[in-house]
Amino acid sequence: MKQNTHPEYHMITVQMTDGTTYQTHSTWGKEGDTLLLDIDPLSHPAWTGGRGSLLDAGGQVARFNKRFGSFGSLAKK
Repeated sequence: MKQNTHPEYHMITVQMTDGTTYQTHSTWGKEGDTLLLDIDPLSHPAWTGGRGSLLDAGGQVARFNKRFGSFGSLAKK
């Protein structure tokens, strides 16, 4: 078996979006580093039930509805 092919496995601290932290083993970073999460189960719509607001950047939602809005009406007939 080849030697030194696997990354180092060590303890890191993970910080959630609400500021809570926990310790876990990881190959990310170095021993003692802190991983700051941008999205986690406290903020992602998949876990929160989709209660977040939909931000329309440059009318993308309007363009989508204009192109594909008629598909919904075909299914209702």
